[in-house]
Amino acid sequence: MHAFPHSTTSTPTAVPVPPSLALPVIEAEFPRHVHPYWPRLQENTRAWLREKRLMPADKVTEYADGLCYTDLMAGYYIGAPEDVLQAIADYSAWFFVWDDRHDRDIVHGRAAGWRRLRLRLHTALDAPRHHLTHPDPVVAGFADSVLRLYSFLPRTWNARFARHFHEVIEAYDREFHNRVRGHVPEVEEYLALRRLTFAHWIWTDLLEPSAGMELPDAVRKDPAYRRPALLSQEFAAWYNDLCSLPKEIAGDEVHNLGISLITHEGLTLEDAVAEVRRRVEKCIAEFLDAERDALRLAVRLDDGTVRGKELAAAVRACLGNMRNWFGSVYWFHHESGRYMVDSWDDRSTPPYVNNEAAGEK
Repeated sequence: MHAFPHSTTSTPTAVPVPPSLALPVIEAEFPRHVHPYWPRLQENTRAWLREKRLMPADKVTEYADGLCYTDLMAGYYIGAPEDVLQAIADYSAWFFVWDDRHDRDIVHGRAAGWRRLRLRLHTALDAPRHHLTHPDPVVAGFADSVLRLYSFLPRTWNARFARHFHEVIEAYDREFHNRVRGHVPEVEEYLALRRLTFAHWIWTDLLEPSAGMELPDAVRKDPAYRRPALLSQEFAAWYNDLCSLPKEIAGDEVHNLGISLITHEGLTLEDAVAEVRRRVEKCIAEFLDAERDALRLAVRLDDGTVRGKELAAAVRACLGNMRNWFGSVYWFHHESGRYMVDSWDDRSTPPYVNNEAAGEK
């Protein structure tokens, strides 16, 4: 069941949450919202996945809605203009497809294919217009989504987004080689890598076109803004680790906070799950404190000038969506077919992936 089925309202259908993954504070204090554009967003992203050949048409029909990729974004970037949200949702769907391609390249030993894809993505990020018709759908789809994202804010924002995503690509390359070698990173090494592979600063960057304004460095780098932004992303990454641990153990993954704790800290599986959960809960508590500091920052920015008023409103909009990320991520993990490992014929092979070496023919 996907989020908000048969509905265009913000009232979701409840889904059961296993006790080990339930977070009462999220359910009580982080009310769930959905962008009113969501039904059309879902329809348009399905069409985009087919048009760009990012998933086979039959897999789009059978799995796309149940994977809830658009639900995740529609619950996060509330208030975004429709064209901005559509570009973000398509980019997000691409990101999941790319993540699956990366996984399949590892599983099937396609080192040369991954190396080519990595270099092509770096090039497409800097010149997306020249890659719109690339024969590899992952490259062409990336170019299309990035070009659209680049259209909303000034070149300075584009350059920052590109810089952050170049780092993400290289982090995925480190993950590739770690998995090929069977190297489980130590906890601190893993946490630093995870901030890149989860694309913490990409999703944070995208708060700005959603709010309609590029924030100046002095605001973005202010600890009162940066801390809640980081905590919202850390929560998402670690909660993902908690929920995906069975999937990743089944798939011989080495990148999961729980796996690092088991391997390097000598924890049992049960103790590792408890420790990841403790960190997740600490993130929530610290965010609630950091949120108050960010609201005070917004008050300080509203200095009576038009610019000050606009900056304060943008910070409040971004902060509100940082808060939305908690609930959206939480419910996504219990509604998306991406994590329903027990329903797969093969626990190590998601049924929605394309195992072919796409773009290498």
